[in-house]
Amino acid sequence: QVRLVESGGRLVEAGGSLRLSCVASSLSFSKYAMGWFRQSSGLGREFVASVSWTWTGDNIHYSDDVKGRFTISRDNDKNTVYLQMNSLTASDTAVYYCAAGKIWPVRSNGMDYWGQGTLVTVSS
Repeated sequence: QVRLVESGGRLVEAGGSLRLSCVASSLSFSKYAMGWFRQSSGLGREFVASVSWTWTGDNIHYSDDVKGRFTISRDNDKNTVYLQMNSLTASDTAVYYCAAGKIWPVRSNGMDYWGQGTLVTVSS
């Protein structure tokens, strides 16, 4: 069955950087848009970043909260999507999920597959 497995989450100090990875298996990876979402304690799941199945400069989206600090990328040969996170703040603390879907732009309720999440904690 399709699996998405995130990794890279950990405790980091404010101002620091992390890179999250999400490896997909049993999925025609290059045919799916990939998204990163996050959920903080007590809040709903929110969109972070996405990259379409045709990775060009105009097929990448970011939320306003992370624009200029986070970078999404994908490696179709490795069935992996990455999220490089820089200048982290306490408000970035959340469980980060990757998701795959055949919609564009991506939205939470339109994704076909989800990972189990990886926890990012930013200490202030």
